[in-house]
Amino acid sequence: MTALRVAAYDEAMTLAAHAAALVACALFAAVPARAGVFSVAEPWTRPAAAGASTEAFMQIMSSGGATLVEVRSTLAGRVRLVSGATRQDPPFALALPPRATVKLAPGGTRVVLERLARPLKLRDRVPLTLVLRNADGTMQEIAVDAEVRRRSPSDDHRVP
Repeated sequence: MTALRVAAYDEAMTLAAHAAALVACALFAAVPARAGVFSVAEPWTRPAAAGASTEAFMQIMSSGGATLVEVRSTLAGRVRLVSGATRQDPPFALALPPRATVKLAPGGTRVVLERLARPLKLRDRVPLTLVLRNADGTMQEIAVDAEVRRRSPSDDHRVP
């Protein structure tokens, strides 16, 4: 009975996250491109030991276009952007086209947090700061609160 409640709760949370993403998309359609509105959906990291590395994943949308130039975390000694075999130290240059979702996902482009200050256990929270250069050249910082999980919130409906 308890497993059914947990599964129902997980499914409800996934549906709520998808509904929030749809609302964000509707808002982007109504906002002028120069407004620089950003949405970050489903931020998460994998568990890891202190001193080790982990990866952070999320979906980022920009109303007016921008470039991700840096990611910071108080829990990591170093943060890099990884895409395939390419590893970039800040400043990065990850384009966020207007009104398009850019996915940072396992096996694709992702953020690597190195030299972790403490262990990351399931359900812990990891503070991240995304630094973006807007199309007009202004800089913007976005605080992100990533959950430590085994998989993406979008995958919660799948059998483990």
